[in-house]
Amino acid sequence: MKNFFLLILGTGLLFISSCTGNGHSFDGSGAFEADEIIISSEANGVLKEFTLEEGDSLSAGEYIGYVDSTQLSLRKKQLLAQIQATGSRIPDIGTQTAYYARQVAVYKSRLSTLEREEKRLSNLVAGEAAPQKQLDDIVSQIDEVKKQIDLVQQQQAAQVSALGTQARGLQTDPLALYAQIEQVEDQLLKCRLMSPGKGTVLVTYVEPNELVSVGKPLYKVADLSTMTLKAYVDGNTLPLIKLGQKVKVRTDDGKGGMKESTGTITWINSKAEFTPKTIQTKDERADLVYAIKVSVVNDGYYKIGMYGEMRIE
Repeated sequence: MKNFFLLILGTGLLFISSCTGNGHSFDGSGAFEADEIIISSEANGVLKEFTLEEGDSLSAGEYIGYVDSTQLSLRKKQLLAQIQATGSRIPDIGTQTAYYARQVAVYKSRLSTLEREEKRLSNLVAGEAAPQKQLDDIVSQIDEVKKQIDLVQQQQAAQVSALGTQARGLQTDPLALYAQIEQVEDQLLKCRLMSPGKGTVLVTYVEPNELVSVGKPLYKVADLSTMTLKAYVDGNTLPLIKLGQKVKVRTDDGKGGMKESTGTITWINSKAEFTPKTIQTKDERADLVYAIKVSVVNDGYYKIGMYGEMRIE
């Protein structure tokens, strides 16, 4: 019994020694995290190809698969055919009003002949070699031909105006079709799956040949080249830190020691919060702590959720 008591006492002294030594060698602790982004589908259809696996590293703009776009391609062909058909219905104003131009030319030719005859008869009447009635008949015919020319020209102008209105309407119709083609082309681009940025695939949610829809999650990705240690410090430590400050970041190296890196404080919460149950600060009696974020360049060692400590230099 005496030996058991001495063993307990020795263990307690060892625990107290560790708490007053290495246990207080950090100013804040927490877990590593990264900005995780869920990439969702922007198209509807069957996922014909999807090459991602969890753990894959992606670069910006990297091809990762495509959604079936057959119906969109057929829709684009249909719109192009409609534009072509609309163009064929645009009237040829010159051809369709050529009849009026020919009529005007005939009347003008006759008018020229009558005017020459009028001049000749005017001379004869002046010399009393022809009766006045012949001259009056010619003048009457000239007036009639002029009226015919005016009438045909009015009909021609009306026809040109009507055809012009029709042509302008048909010329503007393709504008709406071209806008629809742009929409289809945008949808076709969204069927081609490209990585929006660099990062590591954390989770995939779909498999090839699966039916997807707009908004359906495809995969989760995070840029792990820089990790963030979200740590908690107490009120006594808070005045000692500031944004942009360099601090030491440590975590277990798996060999009984600590791996140490340099990090930069990028965020300090202005409000205190209760100590998370899984987090211990330098002063374990503190009820309220402040959250901070420390950015650390990741050499591949740090993982999301890994425990880490922060120490002010």
